[in-house]
Amino acid sequence: MTKYRTRLLFALITLIIIVLLGLGLLLGQLFKNYYINSFNERLKIEMNLLTSNIEQNGGLESLNTEEILKMSRVLNARITLVDLEGEIRYDTGELSSTKISRHGEIIGDIVEDPPEEESDLEVGGGFDLHYYWNPLIKDGEKEGYVFLTTKINELQKAYRQIWWILTVSLGMALIVIILLGTRITNRYTKPIESATNVAIELAKGNYRARTYEDHIDETGMLSSSINILARNLQELMKLKESQQDRLSTLIENMGSGLILIDSRGFINLINKPYKEIFNVEASEYLYKLYYEVIDHDEIIQMVEEIFMTEQKVRKQVVLPVEIERRHFEVYGVPIIGTNNVWKGILLVFHDITELKKLEQMRKDFVANVSHELKTPITSIKGFSETLLDGAMHDKASLEAFLEIILKESDRLQVLIQELLDLSKIEQHGFRLTRESVDLVKEASEVIEILQRKAAQKDILLTLKQSTSEEAVIEGDSDRLKQVLINLVSNAITYTPNGGSVDILLTVQEDSVMVVVRDSGIGIEKSEIPRIFERFYRVDKARSRNSGGTGLGLAIVKHIIEAHKGHIEVDSRIGKGTTFTIKLFKKLPQ
Repeated sequence: MTKYRTRLLFALITLIIIVLLGLGLLLGQLFKNYYINSFNERLKIEMNLLTSNIEQNGGLESLNTEEILKMSRVLNARITLVDLEGEIRYDTGELSSTKISRHGEIIGDIVEDPPEEESDLEVGGGFDLHYYWNPLIKDGEKEGYVFLTTKINELQKAYRQIWWILTVSLGMALIVIILLGTRITNRYTKPIESATNVAIELAKGNYRARTYEDHIDETGMLSSSINILARNLQELMKLKESQQDRLSTLIENMGSGLILIDSRGFINLINKPYKEIFNVEASEYLYKLYYEVIDHDEIIQMVEEIFMTEQKVRKQVVLPVEIERRHFEVYGVPIIGTNNVWKGILLVFHDITELKKLEQMRKDFVANVSHELKTPITSIKGFSETLLDGAMHDKASLEAFLEIILKESDRLQVLIQELLDLSKIEQHGFRLTRESVDLVKEASEVIEILQRKAAQKDILLTLKQSTSEEAVIEGDSDRLKQVLINLVSNAITYTPNGGSVDILLTVQEDSVMVVVRDSGIGIEKSEIPRIFERFYRVDKARSRNSGGTGLGLAIVKHIIEAHKGHIEVDSRIGKGTTFTIKLFKKLPQ
C-alpha cells in the first residue's frame, strides 16, 4: 500500500510540475514579448525624434556633431549617419559601448539591400545588438540613413529577472502544493490502505480484523462497509463452526458406524464408531474406492444396488469381525442434491449383536423354563393317573407315589420361586433394603440351615475369619443370606462324600472379602464364563437329580451387582472351586 501512496503522490507532483513548467514558459514568453514590444516602441520614438532633429538642423550637410553625440549618450546608443551609397558620414562608435568590427559591413549590407523590417539583430563580439534605421529626407528626397544601434542587455536582464521571479514563485508554489498533496494523499490513502489490509486479513480467514472509521465520506463509508462485512463474515463463520462442531459431534458419537461414499465411488468419511467396530484406520479407507477396501461382499453388493436403483436399502447382515461374527442392520441411502444432482451414498451400520443375543436368550429361556416345568408336571400327572387307576389301594405304592409327587411339587415350587426372585431382581425399579449386615452372623445361620445336608454326605462345613475385626457392611441381609445359601448349597451338592466346604471372611479397609471354597469336582475352564447364565448346569444330570434349577448362580450374580460388588471364580478339575465376593462396607451410590 505504501507503493500505491508513493505512486499516487509521484503522479500528482509530476502533473503539478508539468503544469507549473508550462505555465512558467507561457508567462515567460508573454513577458518577453511584452518587453520587446515596449523596447521597440521606445526605440521607434527615439529614432523619430533623432531623425526629426537631424532633418531640422540641415541634414547631412550641416551636422551638429555635439548635439548628436549628446543624444547618443542620453539614449545610450550608437548613432551612425550614412549617405545613400552607405558611406559613413558620422559615427559615435568611438565613444559608444557598442563597438563591433563588422559595423560598417552590416550598415553597407542594409543600405544595399534593405530588409522588409526596419530592424535587425546581429550577434557578434559578445554583444546582442539591435539595429534600427530611418531614412533622412531633405526637400522631399532621401538624403541618407540614420542608424541607431543599441545593446539589448537590459532586455536580457529583465528577461532573467522575469524567469527568476517565476522560478521562485513556482518553486514556492510547488513546495506548498507538495505539502498539501502529501497531507491530502495521506488523508485519503490511509483509510484505503487500512481497508486493503483488513480485506487481505479477511481473505486469509482472520474475521476479527477491523479498520478505523474516522470520516463520514466515501472513505469512511468504505471503512464502515468493510467492518460490517467483517462482522457478518465472523458471525457466519461462528455459525458454520458451531454447526460443524455439532455435526462432527453427532457423527462421531452417534453410536453407529457410518461411511460416506461420493458419486465416483471414493470413500470421503468414516466415523469413530465404524473404526472401533471394524478395527480399521482412517488412512486405510479415505479417498479410496469402496470395493478396494471393504472386504464384505454383502456390503459391496448393497452399494452397487443403491448406485443402480437410487433407492434406499435396508438389510440385516452377519459380518465376521476379528474372531467373532456380529449382526448388523445396515441402512443405505442415496444422497441427491439440488437439481437432482447425484452426490453419493451414506451407509449406517447399527450393531444389533446384543439384541440378537438377547433374543436368543429369550428363546432359550422360554425353552428351558418349558423343559424344566414339563419334567415335574409330567411326573406329577403320571403318578396321579397311576394312583387313580388303582394303585392307591396298594398302601406301599401309594406312599411311594405320594413321596415322588411331593418331591416334584417341591421342585416345581423352588423353580417358580427362583424365577420370581430373578424376575424381581432384574426389574429396573429393584431396590435393596439397606441396613447394617453382620456377615459373620449371616454365615453362621447359613451353616446351621445347611448343616444337615452336609452331614448326609459327611462334609465338613466350617466358618473362618482372618481377623477378629467385625465384618459389618451396609446391604440387604435377606439377599446376602440368599447368596450364601446358594453358593454353599452348590458347594455341598458338587462335593463328594467326605469333602469339605469353607466360608472365609476377610475384613479390609473399605470392604469385606467373602470366600466360599469346596473340595468338589471342579469346573472346566471353558465353562466358567457361562456358569452365571440362567438354566446353565455344569453337570446337568447330577444337578437335576439334586433338585437344582440352574438359576441359583444367576440370582447370585444379580444380587452382588445390586450391592455394587464383584464376584470371581477359580476352579480346577478334581480339586474344587472357589467363589470370591468383594462387598463394600459403605454401599456406593
